[in-house]
Amino acid sequence: MKNSRFAVAVHILALTYSQSRDYLTSEFIASSVNTNAVVIRRISGMLKKAGLLTSQAGIPGVGITKDPAEITLLDVYKAVDESGQSFAVHENPNPNCLVGGRIQDTLEKKFAAAQQAMENELANQTLADVMEDLFEKGSIN
Repeated sequence: MKNSRFAVAVHILALTYSQSRDYLTSEFIASSVNTNAVVIRRISGMLKKAGLLTSQAGIPGVGITKDPAEITLLDVYKAVDESGQSFAVHENPNPNCLVGGRIQDTLEKKFAAAQQAMENELANQTLADVMEDLFEKGSIN
């Protein structure tokens, strides 16, 4: 099962910035993402905790806190990644098996290298880069 939280978080931020004149409600954002507003509120809460979104008492919705050029995709990824790792090794392999006894250590090294490479790439991409690609392909509204 794929986890789409990261993609939805980028979608929320891009939409919020593109509509920056207004605070966007979770219902409005949910209509763009084509999901339930509860999902949007949960992910928006993570983005608020990370300082990427803001809300005001008495005003429904959220607003973006930074310029998109100041928000790396790694910032967004870390805001919504609850595990801290994209890759996980299965638990409890048979320690008496030639492969089972060594697979965890072997895979942990490989997965750590892949995780670092992914994070390095995300650190080099910003929300502004995403916005630029969106506008090149047409209106995002």
